[in-house]
Amino acid sequence: MRNRPYVILNAAMSLDGKIATVSGDSEFSDEEDWMRVHRLRSEVDAIMVGVNTVIVDDPKLTSKVGRSPLRVIVDSMARTPPTARAITFMRGEVPTVIAVTGRAPAERVEELRKAGANVIVCGEEEKVNLEILMERLSEMGVKSLLLEGGGNLNWSMLEKGLVDEVRVAIAPVIVGGREAVTLVEGEGFSRVSQAVNVEFVKAERVGSCLLITCKVKGRPGTNS
Repeated sequence: MRNRPYVILNAAMSLDGKIATVSGDSEFSDEEDWMRVHRLRSEVDAIMVGVNTVIVDDPKLTSKVGRSPLRVIVDSMARTPPTARAITFMRGEVPTVIAVTGRAPAERVEELRKAGANVIVCGEEEKVNLEILMERLSEMGVKSLLLEGGGNLNWSMLEKGLVDEVRVAIAPVIVGGREAVTLVEGEGFSRVSQAVNVEFVKAERVGSCLLITCKVKGRPGTNS
């Protein structure tokens, strides 16, 4: 699939691969890395997160430097609160797209539309059809997208071959925890030979973090 934006998966994680602790604390970036993220946000056309990120963190999803991109929330059942800052902050200046499925309750969809969000239906199954979403975003003029997903959304995008680049800031901490969220969750691949292959492009210090940049080469036997 090529009729879609160029997708950069960006995350900060601990040395042992956790993007949040068992209590949900995800503050791994220092000030210098946060500024890197905000600069990156200003350079892309859209930023995308899952609904759980919105519910737990209530982020604004804007940039502190330069312009702020289109905000995209993947939310199959329209669980995003109409009062979420990703909708209300800079409403009218920074638009918000919420991708739902045909199974989302009509009353919730209507509440989100009244709050100012552009709600689009992407598929009729249990989860949002990410391929359809990428096509719709492309039709809206989105050529580049920053994925700041949780472990499950990251998995879904990678597994479907919808990620082109990965940028991971590794903080100099080890947090452990069987229940702590890792960079990529989901079902996972049963064999290494099935895995998503990447090419290491660059490693550099950003503040106290080590920033790794990779190009996604795809999976064996796929066109991704």
